[in-house]
Amino acid sequence: MKIYVDADACPVKKTIISVARELNVPVVLVKSFSHFSHDDEQPGVETVYVDTGAEAADYRIMQLADPGDIIVTQDYGLASLGLSKRCIVLHHKGFTYTNQNIDHLLQTRYMNAMARKSGKRTRGPKAFSHEDEMKFRDLFRKTLEDAR
Repeated sequence: MKIYVDADACPVKKTIISVARELNVPVVLVKSFSHFSHDDEQPGVETVYVDTGAEAADYRIMQLADPGDIIVTQDYGLASLGLSKRCIVLHHKGFTYTNQNIDHLLQTRYMNAMARKSGKRTRGPKAFSHEDEMKFRDLFRKTLEDAR
């Protein structure tokens, strides 16, 4: 089992690395070259850089991930692909994507995009909070322990 992180805008990278290190599970951060950093060079953490294209990280994660691996992303499209590949997919705000909730999430995203296209304003996501991070940490730890 490996953990793949859609890492360009992921606010829980340190949490993922810390918990994964405790449980001895390898982490792969997938990010664009525009986010290159030597700080990512840590034991147990591999960083894969991709072109800066819109879905380049998503495509690379899907090439690398195997059934049973864990993917952390806020991208509903990538989450849907990960579920179809029988991966465990988590959102950084502390919920698990499932076959039962992904259609609703994708439909809501589509409806909001259509509303914006027609000139309406939609609310963006709430700011990421300390409570969100704690909720993610608890879910992530439990998911890793259950998957072992």
